[in-house]
Amino acid sequence: MNKIYFLIVAIIFFNSCSTKKVDKADSNIETKVDSVLAMLSIDEKVGQMNQLSSFYNSDPDGLKAMIREGKVGSLLNEVNPDVVNELQRVATKESKHGIPLIIGRDVIHGFKTVFPIPLGQAASWNPALVEKSSHIAAIEARSKGVTWTFSPMIDIARDPRWGRVAEGYGEDPFLTSTLGNAAIKGYQGNNLSANDRIAACAKHFAAYGAAEAGREYNTVITSNQELRNVYLKPFQSASHTGAATFMAAFNEINGIPCSGNKKLLTDVLRNEWGFKGFVVSDWASIPEMINHGFADNETDCALIAANAGVDMEMSSHTYLDNLANLIKQGKISETVVDNAVRNILRVKFQLGLFSNPYVDTVKSSFAADSSLIIAKELALESLVLLKNENNVLPLSTKIGKVAVIGPMSNDRYEQLGTWVFDCDTNTTVTPLSAIRATIGNNKVIYAKTLAYSRDKNTGRFYQAISAARSANAVLVFVGEESILSGEAHGRAHIDLPGVQADLIKELHKSGKPIITVVMAGRPLAISNILPYSNAVIFAWHPGTMGGTAIADVLFGKENFSGKLPISIPVSAGQCPIYYAKKNTGRPADYNSWIPMDKIPVRAPQTSLGNASQHLDDGFEPLFPFGFGMSYTTFEYSNINLSSPSISVKDTLVISATITNTGKFDGYETPQLYTHDVVGSITRPVKELKAFQKIKIKSGESVNVTFKLTASDLAFYKSWNEEVVEPGLFYVWIGPSSNQGLKAQFTLQ
Repeated sequence: MNKIYFLIVAIIFFNSCSTKKVDKADSNIETKVDSVLAMLSIDEKVGQMNQLSSFYNSDPDGLKAMIREGKVGSLLNEVNPDVVNELQRVATKESKHGIPLIIGRDVIHGFKTVFPIPLGQAASWNPALVEKSSHIAAIEARSKGVTWTFSPMIDIARDPRWGRVAEGYGEDPFLTSTLGNAAIKGYQGNNLSANDRIAACAKHFAAYGAAEAGREYNTVITSNQELRNVYLKPFQSASHTGAATFMAAFNEINGIPCSGNKKLLTDVLRNEWGFKGFVVSDWASIPEMINHGFADNETDCALIAANAGVDMEMSSHTYLDNLANLIKQGKISETVVDNAVRNILRVKFQLGLFSNPYVDTVKSSFAADSSLIIAKELALESLVLLKNENNVLPLSTKIGKVAVIGPMSNDRYEQLGTWVFDCDTNTTVTPLSAIRATIGNNKVIYAKTLAYSRDKNTGRFYQAISAARSANAVLVFVGEESILSGEAHGRAHIDLPGVQADLIKELHKSGKPIITVVMAGRPLAISNILPYSNAVIFAWHPGTMGGTAIADVLFGKENFSGKLPISIPVSAGQCPIYYAKKNTGRPADYNSWIPMDKIPVRAPQTSLGNASQHLDDGFEPLFPFGFGMSYTTFEYSNINLSSPSISVKDTLVISATITNTGKFDGYETPQLYTHDVVGSITRPVKELKAFQKIKIKSGESVNVTFKLTASDLAFYKSWNEEVVEPGLFYVWIGPSSNQGLKAQFTLQ
């Protein structure tokens, strides 16, 4: 008990301090919530738990009738402010109790101004920029009447075959928690009722990123320890940050669908973490419990989900059709429904909807100059330089002619990525247009060659080859169209689709420098193009200002600072692959691994090292988590610990010196990792605990300092037992998960 006593006391103290600041405001809202709730009939309560996708255009009278009768608590996918105002008027003036609607929308990485996909944002390792981008998205969305976004997605994703890897912040719980919290703060600010803020939704609760084989809606099988130590961490952090809502995931965990998982939604989220917002189902996920084999019919689905803690049902109608009867039959307590409605009404009051549910239809500013500046900065910092052979980059603006080639070079839509329903492609700056603006139209030879990323027509290769031969450098833009990532867009093969790799190989024959820029919604397996590219940039789907950001780094106006938030595999066969792996009883290394093509014919069975590896693709990713190059170089030295040992009450200070040894000023992101060498359950070989992003001038040395406490070393050894165990710990400060200065300390 002594091991965890300090943690428990700290948590209680933190919670008590937080409570004192908000008690008065909370009390006022709770009084209002109880007052409204007391007026509602059972049917009207159930109506607040019902969310519909707007069908105003097809049946406005029918939708108004349902709102008038108190059968709708929320609408999604209505972004016409005139319609929003009319529906809010009906809700507040013509329904019996005048309860306003929450208007939801998938505002995932921008509204009109589109920022890099969240996975690209994560590559910036810059929480401040993520927060600014979410605030801009909130401003633009609320100006259209949207008051609730289904973002951020904070699922830990370690299998890039999963299409929704694009929507999250990568493979690491600490980085995901940090950036997820930044997004929540950007959306919500300190005052949800402000006209530039919207309610956030932490999704998908939980472990959706662990779906088998990266297939959407699929099964998750994981241990309680893994669930606690990896997949629940960002959600716990989001709850403490104050996310207004959570979304229950589509998947099941160890046989229990998340929409019916009381242990998850009530025991952990509400009773343990103290969550006060409301939980919404994912789209029709409640009746899908029948498909899972967890419920017989929709009546059972409604009973299970409501008792589990799902407050609002998205799009399907099991609550509307069944809950009132279940209460009358005594099969579910009205208290369950009352608590759900309280949670919903509380958020409506926090959003200020009872005071003013309407939106100003005159004032709306999209793609403002200030917004585009942030979009460019975030795109710029998301770009990851993976290869720069013989310093072929940056290019001089006086280079002469350059060839711009490939399906992603000049497509205003495809570079935006998944979930961009409200985008304005007229504001998109493509790489082609930005390169022309940088060096002049007369210096650019353009040959798109492939119509789209999956195009298998090699008949226009001659255009690209001709352009390459006439140029001093070749810029080839490849990747995935936006439709190839996102929900239900998993891929079994995650290499470049179509004949894009063949195109790069043909261009290589020109003898000109080949600079490959990859735009994609996931980390693609690009080992087959590396030998044919002198430089490789991973640009993700960079959003509205992606072209400008790319041109700026290509021609040296800006430096690279992006770091990978997820490992890039050699092939899909390595998946899932991530840095925070377990060591196994026979860890692989380059002394034990013999590449398959080098195995002698008829080699004895015991000659291959007998370690945890693949014969063909080895044991390491193509590029590791945290990796990213720059035009300059950084040297790490002088790691120092304030003490060789600490107690649970102490703070350990770890420092190191970073020197910019190159010719360019640049940003570096030193990362702090630890390893608990011996635990009561086996621990990962490394875990990210902190990072900083700092600018270091050429020739300058900077001392970086990190602090560790016992709570940073805590882990769950079972479902309900979080511990800090004494023993030996390794610690690293370095530029990525597979590099760095190493030291050690003992926790007593």
